[in-house]
Amino acid sequence: MSDTRILPDDARIIIPLRDAVLFPGVLSPVTVRRESSIAAAQEAVKTERPVGFLLQRDPSKNDVGPNDLCWVGTEGPIARYITGQEGAHHLLVQGQSRFRVLEFLEGWPYMVARVAEVAEAEAQDSQTEARFLQLKEQAIEAIALLPNVPDELVGVVRSIESPGLLADMVTHMIDIKPEQKQDILETFDLSRRLDKSIELLSGRVEVLRLSKEIGDRTRAQFDERQRETVLREQLRQIQKELGEVDDSAAEVARLKESIEAAGMPDEVLSHARKELGRLQRMGEASGESAMLRTYLEWLTELPWKQSPQPPIDLTEARKILDEDHFGLDKIKRRILEYLAVRKLNPQGRSPILCFAGPPGVGKTSLGQSIARATGRAFQRVALGGVHDEAEIRGHRRTYLGALPGNIIQAMRRAGTNNAVVMLDEIDKLGAGGFHGDPGSALLEVLDPEQNHKFRDNYLGVDFDLSHVMFICTANMLDTIPGPLRDRMEIIQLPGYTEEEKIQIARRYLVARQLEANGLKPEQAELTDAALSSIVGDYTREAGVRQLEREVGATLRHAAMQVAAGKAEHIVIDAPDLPAILGAHRFENEVALRTSVPGVATGLAWTPVGGDILFIEASKTPGAGRLILTGQLGDVMKESAQTALTLAKIWSGDSLEKIDVHIHVPAGATPKDGPSAGVAMFLALASLLSGRPVRSDIAMTGEVSLRGLVLPIGGVKEKTLAALRAGITTVMIPRRNEKDLDDVPAEARQKLKFLLLDRIEDAIRYAIDGQETQAPVAEPQAAAG
Repeated sequence: MSDTRILPDDARIIIPLRDAVLFPGVLSPVTVRRESSIAAAQEAVKTERPVGFLLQRDPSKNDVGPNDLCWVGTEGPIARYITGQEGAHHLLVQGQSRFRVLEFLEGWPYMVARVAEVAEAEAQDSQTEARFLQLKEQAIEAIALLPNVPDELVGVVRSIESPGLLADMVTHMIDIKPEQKQDILETFDLSRRLDKSIELLSGRVEVLRLSKEIGDRTRAQFDERQRETVLREQLRQIQKELGEVDDSAAEVARLKESIEAAGMPDEVLSHARKELGRLQRMGEASGESAMLRTYLEWLTELPWKQSPQPPIDLTEARKILDEDHFGLDKIKRRILEYLAVRKLNPQGRSPILCFAGPPGVGKTSLGQSIARATGRAFQRVALGGVHDEAEIRGHRRTYLGALPGNIIQAMRRAGTNNAVVMLDEIDKLGAGGFHGDPGSALLEVLDPEQNHKFRDNYLGVDFDLSHVMFICTANMLDTIPGPLRDRMEIIQLPGYTEEEKIQIARRYLVARQLEANGLKPEQAELTDAALSSIVGDYTREAGVRQLEREVGATLRHAAMQVAAGKAEHIVIDAPDLPAILGAHRFENEVALRTSVPGVATGLAWTPVGGDILFIEASKTPGAGRLILTGQLGDVMKESAQTALTLAKIWSGDSLEKIDVHIHVPAGATPKDGPSAGVAMFLALASLLSGRPVRSDIAMTGEVSLRGLVLPIGGVKEKTLAALRAGITTVMIPRRNEKDLDDVPAEARQKLKFLLLDRIEDAIRYAIDGQETQAPVAEPQAAAG
């Protein structure tokens, strides 16, 4: 609300300004936020009174009084009032005349002061006229040096006839501090005001002239499309004019020191010095300089020097391997052999080991244990899905954003040239296409005879990888190209027995899951019976990945009880598991399935370990057809044809009026391979003779039309699968007897192995129940 009192004629409503000075004759925007200033502006608009604007001495102060303001200001009417957002109100003010404050009046909701107007003096002599003309010329020159200024502004300046108005307008337009503008405003003497305006404008014209010279000099060298480069060149020219030190010289000196200290081979050192010379000759504005600097940084950060190898202690290494992994005697022995050779021949080349086996058997974590046992740095390179050769060999430097390949990047991260580098999932490399073949690019990396001169496309120089211990992992060897597989030493990790899984769970998995679920050993405990039940009734895998998940689920149940305060110590036994994990997922179905004629239990190999395979056969009246179901591959179909022919010969029946149907359950799963030949023949022989196959026996082997049982692969995986399924007797081809060396001793003790030469042996053992052959000799355990 407006005040009912009337202001004296010589009084003005006062609005303080934080960092702006209003000049007579100038139309200026003003923004007000203080409540008192908003009330003053609204009252001035309502009463159509002029407002006085004074500069406050401290712009950060919100509550100001008379002593906080300069007492000389400019008055003028508010031409436009706009209400803005967030409490800001915008005014458009037309300055009219200077005034001097006489006194401030109290009792108003805004600042009010009695003022005395300061009259503007006119030019009376030739000296004032000369100063006026000089200021006008400088103003026109300044306008010409400013970019994107309308031509009409020059005409406006030329049309000004008042020296005081020109001085005020020029001071308003120049970019100077508010204190300097206030000084001009308080200079009532026209000659002195013109002198001060000329002095200030002269300094700004000199800066504008210098800036224009720098811009003209720069534009002569570069075109419009290199805007970023132009800005950098302008900065360099400004630094040169100011006498500042150029940072590029210091950068080149730093790179030179790094190159000399990197320990590069002579050929690489010569190449790096040559590239550094190129960098010195090209300017900062060159588009190639940043790329060349990055390249030299890569060269200096790679581990060219022979890294010191910690003393090799075989006893300590064996202790570390035993701490990290249970079992895996063959792998541990191979690692210790490597360390022994390295100890005797430190300059020897490292082998390329490839751990092949189903998921969850510890291939990847084994690489970390090897690095710990050997005292080396560890780096992992994931190869799954890599389909571009450049991800192995790097991109050429001609490409935008080029980088070295994953191998060189791993060496840079390791910081040493004798690290353990794990190439994970090498069997899942993408197929070669127009991007190149990544598998072929790995041939040089994984060849001990070639990798001492590995050449990355980005580096363009040889790098020695012979001291690196490469370890590869794979689930399947069939998908690895032959030349690549030939460069690696394959070490199979087929899986664990039930007893080994219980030990692994007891030693590693339970402790890890206790920590993951926030439990302490004294708060939760799993009995051996519970672990045995989890292994046998809830998991059926070659590795221990699912076992760890089930252990984690069991301990999460315990964690919920402890967190709720229901118990302080929980012991989980086998009878408690159905309430936690649900009903048993696996049971011994061999006896149930093979209790009728026409069913035999085969053994199969899969990428995730071995498994049992039921072969079911039935007959119906028909025309002698063979019906095959269960999504069988071509090789398995041919085995079924061979088995049927042998069954006809064995039974003496041509089966002309009977249709034979062979089915392999789990029809959604593709199946192929020749090793089901014996099982198919026994299923048919059982069907035709009306006698069931023994429920405790499983078999594997390929058959020929002469009735011979031929060798197959994956004996260890299939044997462990039979043990998991509750089989007690396994029939294998006699020519696979040597593969029993790889079967764990626990499995050999729990299983009876029968060797087959011909199909008649299989009938005698599996259907007739005769086991007349001599027991299989127990393989000698390897030392180590």
